[in-house]
Amino acid sequence: MDKEPITTIGLEKLKEELKFLKEKKRPEIVSAIAEARSHGDLKENAEYHAAKEQQSHNEGRIQEIENSIATANVVDVTKLDNDGKVIFGSTVYLKNLDTNEKIIYKIVGKDEADLKQKLIYFKSPIGKGLIGKNKNDLAEISTPNGIKNFEIYDVKYV
Repeated sequence: MDKEPITTIGLEKLKEELKFLKEKKRPEIVSAIAEARSHGDLKENAEYHAAKEQQSHNEGRIQEIENSIATANVVDVTKLDNDGKVIFGSTVYLKNLDTNEKIIYKIVGKDEADLKQKLIYFKSPIGKGLIGKNKNDLAEISTPNGIKNFEIYDVKYV
């Protein structure tokens, strides 16, 4: 099985979610199933079926997280020498040359990617377009919304 890179923060968040799902959510669902069972006929018991479906989703997510943790290749960029190169885990300070907007992205793994928090997946178009570039480089990146032009004005390993 291939190792999937993840940041130390991303790994901690996965472990926290796993703990929550196992220790808090799972018992709540088991209680809901028991409560619904006590109402009698299971064939037409919507509460029971909803709780069983919720249990299925929860157990699926637990397996997904356990698999991600098992195949995680933790990358701690804070322990690397910063030579200005964009790598997995680095924080990239960009200037969009088309709009003059300044943007900060952190290059992360699939389980921690969240565009709203400016955490971009390293295999996304922007992630792929930035990795390997250096501070002060220009990057022309083809995205689903067209070509975007960026200037990398700083790279930090934090």
